[in-house]
Amino acid sequence: MKIAIHGATGRMGRAVARLAGEADDWQIVGASAAGEDPLLGQDVGEIAGCGNVGVAVSPDVGGSLLGADVVVDFSIAAAVPNLLNLAAKQGVAVVSGTTNIGDAERAALERAAEKIPVMWAQNMSLGVQVLAELVTEAVRRLGSGFDAEIVEVHHRNKVDSPSGTAKRLATAVREARPDIRELHAREGLVGARTDDEVGVFGVRGGDVIGDHTVHLFGPGERIELTHRASNRDLFAHGAIRAARFLPTQKPGMYAIADVLRGK
Repeated sequence: MKIAIHGATGRMGRAVARLAGEADDWQIVGASAAGEDPLLGQDVGEIAGCGNVGVAVSPDVGGSLLGADVVVDFSIAAAVPNLLNLAAKQGVAVVSGTTNIGDAERAALERAAEKIPVMWAQNMSLGVQVLAELVTEAVRRLGSGFDAEIVEVHHRNKVDSPSGTAKRLATAVREARPDIRELHAREGLVGARTDDEVGVFGVRGGDVIGDHTVHLFGPGERIELTHRASNRDLFAHGAIRAARFLPTQKPGMYAIADVLRGK
């Protein structure tokens, strides 16, 4: 399998390059980064710590896609539309974990999906996908007699709150109970909890990679469904698994759930 990496010098790009470079069944054929990146011209394997792979990081995104079956993207939102346009022209599948995607980027994803298989996920964790599925099933089966609350914990330098994963879990709750609305703070005399709310709260401190817990509170009992990230490589592992799955699929939009189902 031939892979290109977009955003190759970033933390996640390096992790993907390292995993692909160490695997026997992957060949890195291209690596790209922004034009002002100080690591341009250096071997992507050397940057990632897996040894020389014979591929220099280039600002030429289109050139880096030549010969690739799939490109894994961990860049910035503004760079995604150009990548999708080039990948669609060259018939290269796209797996993107870039965050802060807006309306313009979503439209570009949908356009590209008309020509190539595309996957975008703000969290590439396979475990988080399973957690979301469990949450939907639990909320559906327990019914409105149980209250759902979501608490996420991240390192002190995380700049957004709540996390994208916490929002994804709130969506999982709403899949079973469409009436639910998100509540992000409680302060003062807010009154008793209503039946149509799900609290989604962020905690920040230290170097926590990411913990997410969905609390389901019922009369006389409660359930806690938790996912804890112990190593950021888990996101790269998810991206690599998605990259292995996607090139054999028809054009369209895919999700981590499709990877797990082998759809």
